[in-house]
Amino acid sequence: FNVTANTLGYIQEGNPEVILTVFQGETEITNIEGLTYGTYNGVTGFDVTEATGMFIVASDYAITSNSSTDATVQNWTFTLTYLNQNYDQSGNYGNNMSVEIIMSKEEKELTLADLCNGLTLSECITTQVYTGTDGDNGLYYHDADLANGAGDNSYRYAGTNPNNYVCFGSDVSPCPSDNLYRIIGIFNNEVKLIKNVSIGSYAWDSGGSNTWDASTKPDIYTTLNNTYYNSLGTIWQNKIETHAFKVGGFEGLYIPKETYNNEVLNGTVTDTMYIGLMYASDYGYAANPSEWTTNIGSFYNASDTDWMYLGSYEWTISRSSSSSDRAAASTSMGILFGSVVNQNAVRPVFYLKSNVEYAGGTGTESDPFTLVV
Repeated sequence: FNVTANTLGYIQEGNPEVILTVFQGETEITNIEGLTYGTYNGVTGFDVTEATGMFIVASDYAITSNSSTDATVQNWTFTLTYLNQNYDQSGNYGNNMSVEIIMSKEEKELTLADLCNGLTLSECITTQVYTGTDGDNGLYYHDADLANGAGDNSYRYAGTNPNNYVCFGSDVSPCPSDNLYRIIGIFNNEVKLIKNVSIGSYAWDSGGSNTWDASTKPDIYTTLNNTYYNSLGTIWQNKIETHAFKVGGFEGLYIPKETYNNEVLNGTVTDTMYIGLMYASDYGYAANPSEWTTNIGSFYNASDTDWMYLGSYEWTISRSSSSSDRAAASTSMGILFGSVVNQNAVRPVFYLKSNVEYAGGTGTESDPFTLVV
C-alpha cells in the first residue's frame, strides 16, 4: 500500500481522520508494519491520517496454480474511510491523499528443469543447454561454420569432462553407477548415448574376420544386440531407436573431419541395429577442438582432453577396409588398428527415440539427466 502524496492531517491530536481497512477474501489483515491497528468511531483498520510512503501488506506471499490455463483467483479489498468526527473537520477541506496498490514479484531464476519441462531430451539439449555459443556447457554445433567440425548439423559434447551424463535403465535416485551413460551428441533429434563404463572385454570377432554385412556379422554384434539388449527390459528397450550404423570402415587414419567423411558421410555399407559402438570419428570429436586438426592415430595428448577416453584399449565400430582381420580401437596413443580377435573393452552405444522426454537433472555425474518413464 503506497501513499504517494498526502496533505491531510490531524485536526485534534490523537483523533484519526482516515482509516485503511484491508481484507484478503473474508479475512481481515490486522498487522501492517509501521501502521497502528484499532477501532475508531466503530471502524476497524489502520490509522493512515498522516501516512506517507510504502507499507508492506503481505511479504513473500505465495500465489500458486497447478494449471497454465485455470487461474488462481484471490480477492483483496482495500477501503479508505474518512471518519465523521464530532468536531469541526474543516481544516482538512481541500486536502487530499493519493495512493496505489502494488503487487510485485521477484524474477525467479529458472532452473534447467523449469526450462526443459515438457521437452524431449533432444529439445532440452539443443534449445536450453546449447546457448548458441560453441563451447558453452561443453557443446558444439557442427554446422558449416564450425572450424574443422563434422558439418552434419549435429550437437556434440567435447572436452575433458562435460556434463553429459544420463541415467538410463533405472528411475532410482541417486542413479546407480551401472546405469550411467553419457551423451555423444544429438543427431537428427536423436540422442546418442554411450555407457559410462565397459561391460567387459570381448573380441571384436573370435573368428578373425571384420566382414559386416546383412548375412555375416561379427561376434560383437551378438554381444550387443542379444546379450546386452535383452538385459535392459522392455520399458527401456522401447526407448531405443533402431538405427543404421555405417560399418564399411575406412582405410588409413586422418584428422576427425576426414575420418568422419570416410567412415560415415561417404560410407556405403550400413547395418541397422539397436546397439552398436562408437565411431572412430566420435572419439576424435569428443576431444577438445584444439585437437581436431590432429591425426586421430596420434592422439597422444588428446586422451587428457577427450572425455570419451576410457583409460584402456576399447573397440570402436570402425573396421579397416583394407585388412580383413583388423578393427579400430581407442587407446591413450590415439586410434589404432588391431586384430579383431583381441580382447578389448566394449561400451554399448545407441540412439534414443526422438520422443523420449526429459524428466530432470543437470547432466553432472551426481545429478544426471533423467528420462520420463
